[in-house]
Amino acid sequence: MGLNVIALGGNAILDKIPTDEGQKEVVRKVASDIIEFIELGEQVVICHGNGPQVGNLLIQQKAGDSEKTPMMKLDTNVAMTEGSIGYWIQQAIQNELQKRSIQKSVISVITQVEVDAADPSFQNPTKPIGPFYTKEEAQQKMANGEGVYQEDSGRGYRKVIASPKPKRIVEKDAILSLVAADVITVCVGGGGIPVIKNQDGVYEGAEAVIDKDLSANNLAKEINADRLIILTGVDNIYINYNQPDQKKLEKLTIEEAKQYIKENQFPPGSMLPKVESAIDFVEESQKREAVITSIENLSNIVAGFGTRIVC
Repeated sequence: MGLNVIALGGNAILDKIPTDEGQKEVVRKVASDIIEFIELGEQVVICHGNGPQVGNLLIQQKAGDSEKTPMMKLDTNVAMTEGSIGYWIQQAIQNELQKRSIQKSVISVITQVEVDAADPSFQNPTKPIGPFYTKEEAQQKMANGEGVYQEDSGRGYRKVIASPKPKRIVEKDAILSLVAADVITVCVGGGGIPVIKNQDGVYEGAEAVIDKDLSANNLAKEINADRLIILTGVDNIYINYNQPDQKKLEKLTIEEAKQYIKENQFPPGSMLPKVESAIDFVEESQKREAVITSIENLSNIVAGFGTRIVC
């Protein structure tokens, strides 16, 4: 039995129907695939994204923003969506376990991830988040010291925030205890809540978001996982994607993957961080592998499906 860290994207959960029930329905299907994978003798720790969910929450808070019901800070919004999505996954897995008469526990853990206050992304924020504003509204907010706003794809202006690299999973020891007890653990949701440790050793929330694939990679290394699985919208990675000479990749060495990155084969906003996380994980140990594939293909990974990054 191998220990697997599974990274599930927030966009995969908020697929077509943004309602509470619509997202829960997607998670129910994911839970079924995860339990089928566990029935093959695999152990799992599950991470998830929350990009569209935290964006929607910020839009809702803006609509109701007032002196009595003020908008929450970003780290709190990340925690709120980490909790809600973790609850959906936890409940769906519990119900699936009961349906199959499997005696196993599952829990979701609100997880903090330490980042470096000196990370260059804090000086050069680039990650758009939350609602759109007019140019005039954005300029007023910047004049009020409410952050940096940039034009986004011709649709208006959005706040841009830092996306620092994760340094350390704060709750690592608790997660390791759960893994040792063979508890199905959901953690590091949305990349984890970004926190900075001050000079007194006290953690404080940061106005930032962390890439969930990078945090999943950190988690996999910190708990000594055997495999990192990054679930996305396609069964395999492709080069020359959507071109006549498109080619499916089934197995990649680290060197081949790095060469494709140099050739700009992987879009920065989607596949690139997934491939970079996979490379970094595999480089830590020649016995490990990373797999990038679709949710539906999860139970086929043991048989060799998906794109595998190996030494």
